[in-house]
Amino acid sequence: MSTKLTPISRHGLIKKLMILGFTGPYPGTKHQHMVKDGVFVMIPNPHHGEKISIKLQKIILKETGISREEWLSAAQ
Repeated sequence: MSTKLTPISRHGLIKKLMILGFTGPYPGTKHQHMVKDGVFVMIPNPHHGEKISIKLQKIILKETGISREEWLSAAQ
């Protein structure tokens, strides 16, 4: 298991969030979102096949209360 965050695809992000108990993605006004116990997380939509950056992943982890260890141990 890697101990470092690496850029991740949108599909990979959604899959990890689902493994960690989030439901969705649900449609939103500009972006889809996922929900768990009243915590909403917006799903970014990278352009031209780009991946979601480490910086944005850290923001998502902070907003959702997911620890780095939880995130890295979630199978992809």
